[in-house]
Amino acid sequence: MLKDHCIRFDWAIKRLLRQKANFGVLEGFLTVFLNEKVEIVEILESEGNQEAADDKFNRVDIKAKNSKGEIIIVEVLYISILYYYEHLIHGVNKTILERIKTQLAQQEIKNVYSIYLFYLDFGIGTDYLYHGQNQFTGVHTKDQLVVTAREKNVIVSQNPSEIFPEYLLVRVNEFNQVAISPLEEWMEYLKNGIIKENTSAPGLREAREKLQYYSMSDAERYAYDEHINAVMIQNDVLGGAREEGFMEGEKSGMNKERIKNATGMKAAGIPIGTIASITGLSEEEILKL
Repeated sequence: MLKDHCIRFDWAIKRLLRQKANFGVLEGFLTVFLNEKVEIVEILESEGNQEAADDKFNRVDIKAKNSKGEIIIVEVLYISILYYYEHLIHGVNKTILERIKTQLAQQEIKNVYSIYLFYLDFGIGTDYLYHGQNQFTGVHTKDQLVVTAREKNVIVSQNPSEIFPEYLLVRVNEFNQVAISPLEEWMEYLKNGIIKENTSAPGLREAREKLQYYSMSDAERYAYDEHINAVMIQNDVLGGAREEGFMEGEKSGMNKERIKNATGMKAAGIPIGTIASITGLSEEEILKL
């Protein structure tokens, strides 16, 4: 149904959900992904929280209370092109960092979380949601996400050594399930912008009511349509580049990346059949590594 299609989360988090009247949607998102009741205290002002003309990178810093009433800091980052915005990810606002360090030292903040929404290929694994600090474990499959040194550097090194966040890596494009649980319903919305009429997932009923396409002004709808067109073009370009790169690699014998990834997954104990399905290498080739 057309009404099931709502404004995409990557757009909404940038332009609509920072308003206090819409905190219920963000609180539902945090509650589901952190797996405990979360109440937003405030949106922290930082350079990263400002609107930018480019939609490839977006972040929002949130001060909130967990189910125990403890103060936590959550940064939510939407990323559609990883390396192009690497320098922006590292450019975390110093005022925010100093504030967090001070409050951590004074035990005013219980924990810091970083939730990355990847609308791109990131790492190699069998799950769509990974959790950890230095190594990232699949929430459902319990496998280890295999990441390149550069991919890990983009995530882990953005914060100073005094701050050790818990990371949630959401590989949006890898979700291909029927949405039943609240987490799956949120993944369906993140990927396709679809919210079921009878949803009971925290935050999604509010999102369905408030994030309707035709509730926007003409100017907002125009900007949103342009954003969606840009996303589609970007995905086509990146998809074409990946396909072209794969074909070129086949022609020149450059399978080094696949072999490197397969070697890492084999060392991590991932089943040979799973490695074969992910990398495209045969089981015989993998056994020889």
